[in-house]
Amino acid sequence: MQLTTALNQILGQVEKLNHNDSLNLNDRVVKSIYHDAEIMARQVVHQVEKPGIDWDKTLDDILTSRLWGFPTMLLLLSVVFWITITGANYPSQVLATVLFWGQDRLMDLFNYWHAPFWLSGFLIEGVYRGLAWVISVMLPPMAIFFPLFTILEDMGYLPRIAFNLDRFFKMAHACGKQALTMCMGFGCNAAGVVSCRIIDSPRERLIAMLTNNFVPCNGRFPTLIALASLLVMGTAAWWGASLFVVAIIIVGIVVTLLVSWLLSRTLLQGVPSSFTLELPPYRKPQIGRIIVRSIFDRTLFVLRRAICVAAPAGGLTWILANIHVGGTSLLAHAATSLNPFGQLMGMDGFILMAFILGLPANEIVLPILIMSYLAGGTMIELDSLKALHQLFFVEHNWTWVTAISVMLFSLLHYPCGTTLLTIWKESGSWKWTVLAALIPLAIGCIVCTVFAQTAYLFGLM
Repeated sequence: MQLTTALNQILGQVEKLNHNDSLNLNDRVVKSIYHDAEIMARQVVHQVEKPGIDWDKTLDDILTSRLWGFPTMLLLLSVVFWITITGANYPSQVLATVLFWGQDRLMDLFNYWHAPFWLSGFLIEGVYRGLAWVISVMLPPMAIFFPLFTILEDMGYLPRIAFNLDRFFKMAHACGKQALTMCMGFGCNAAGVVSCRIIDSPRERLIAMLTNNFVPCNGRFPTLIALASLLVMGTAAWWGASLFVVAIIIVGIVVTLLVSWLLSRTLLQGVPSSFTLELPPYRKPQIGRIIVRSIFDRTLFVLRRAICVAAPAGGLTWILANIHVGGTSLLAHAATSLNPFGQLMGMDGFILMAFILGLPANEIVLPILIMSYLAGGTMIELDSLKALHQLFFVEHNWTWVTAISVMLFSLLHYPCGTTLLTIWKESGSWKWTVLAALIPLAIGCIVCTVFAQTAYLFGLM
């Protein structure tokens, strides 16, 4: 009876509300429902014994508070990335050593068979080397990061992140459910696009699909982690690498909110809908389930997809590097033509070529870049992060500006082919699919150009 009366009172005031107040009508209805439910519960529920500590409420007072919610989230992410970075260094080195030892043995075998240069080069220096770098660079970080991330997910922490971000999406005139689809994007942007189905408004669903790419997916995390590790190479402060990755994630969230706000004011104008999120209780992580989901459903799934794409991409990269026109390889011609744009954005033509060839999957951008540099004549053995630092920062004159520009462009550039195909299927329109590629590309180019030119202007090289 009390609930009906409260609702009638609110609904009776609707005609008196102005436009801005009416946007909060659903929030007021939900608040009234929970308020009256609490009153009725206190009237009929009696506890004989003194209740113990409500750990769910105690944790939520910290994890979802306006003061401590975001610092706690950033601290947890920093710890996860610190464990990932420090734990992946040695396994990556061991894997690289073993796999490139296998490359040498395969080359010996092909030489024994007197195989032609083009066959051994295509299969070993192209296909095999690309696969070796995908496995050695990606597998150890994924094998550590995904179980840790799945623990947070299994405990029920991800809905708390969505709760913290809800008011910011409302300020951006987008649906609060976009916070949930964004969290899904951390695993896979294509999955994040599919999860946009939970948003009822077609306008807000499109906003969520067009901006889901601005959070790094599991295909980009290994690249971001590797580059962040190179930035702190030579120091003992490996925690600094985790801070770089967390900073990149924050940039992605900020860009998501800004682009959502811009789209809601231009191409996709409209009134934001309300979103009510009921937080699930915290759960004890199920270790067996976590192992299965993180290793089989995520790590091996992503690795298998990367291998399927890296094999032909590695072969194509070798072909482009070994077909010469006018004494220069096709790869070098393309990189040279792109070099002015790359330098403007703090990078070079080979880096831009790696992103272009890496369109099918974000996982292969770094391996393609390594192969492109190696095809240019570098003869070092890449069996550790130290050797990778030598290749990038010494052989090809990278600076910290270059590394951060690559990280920013990796975060902000167009989605992978799988995600674009998913956007086309979900939106049913090539127009929105093309915009889903062009909007991030334009933003990535602008952000990298502003960052690099500002650094050059102030001499922060």
